[in-house]
Amino acid sequence: MRVLVFGQTGQVAQELARSTPAGVTARFLPRDKADLIVPSACAAAVQDCDLVINAAAWTAVDLAETQEADAHIVNAASPSAIARACAALGVPMIHISTDYVFDGAGNSAFLPDHPTAPLGAYGRSKLAGEFGVRDSGARHVILRTSWVFSAHGGNFLKTMLRLGGVRENLNVVTDQIGGPTAASAIATAIWQIAMALHAGHVGGTYHFAGTPDVSWAGFARAIMQAANLPCTVTDIPTSAYPTLARRPANSRLDCSVLLRDFGIARPDWRASLPALIKEITL
Repeated sequence: MRVLVFGQTGQVAQELARSTPAGVTARFLPRDKADLIVPSACAAAVQDCDLVINAAAWTAVDLAETQEADAHIVNAASPSAIARACAALGVPMIHISTDYVFDGAGNSAFLPDHPTAPLGAYGRSKLAGEFGVRDSGARHVILRTSWVFSAHGGNFLKTMLRLGGVRENLNVVTDQIGGPTAASAIATAIWQIAMALHAGHVGGTYHFAGTPDVSWAGFARAIMQAANLPCTVTDIPTSAYPTLARRPANSRLDCSVLLRDFGIARPDWRASLPALIKEITL
């Protein structure tokens, strides 16, 4: 199977490269080969492949508030153009989305068919991308995930390790709850989904997030413990840590449909920490 992957340096793209299955030839497109700010160039890049994975996105949540037009191009216009190109060639597509398409209300985990209501520009751009992929006519899987962490790029795990190594105490938000998800686990799930799509699976919209659900503060404490750092984590409310973009208070994702249709269970994010901390701190 020949797979075309949009993205090369992102967290998930790097893990996809690490875990490419036997029998799969994966071609990763860096920005200079397919810049998502240019939808036509992305569409033109869809060729000589049996499946497309879009692992590239605008992920700067706060910056999207002041640059929504560009965020929309990257997260909506280009994925839509890629999907239309896939439809024209009869090639299936996997597109990564986010819990930010929901409003974060309540305490229950969101099912894939729950009504969407993004709180800000980033969520709006990602939701528009979902609509574009669905409307393209391409057979597809939209995979929503949350709180991605890895040894690559910038993410909460790396930030906590850096700050925890130099500070005695950190204030971390305790009233936002979600499922931290290792990028390596997302990559493994994507490859399993890719095999099923290649074999004819009809696709759809699914959720994939780590377990157990936890607050950012709880996640931070687990990181400190796993890294043997003496830094103390103090709970604070979201109101004490203002950001330009509103964050969902509830990022819980119900992943039962993915388990039912693909046999993919939620990974325990705690099991990923020791190896990742070792990789980051070496």
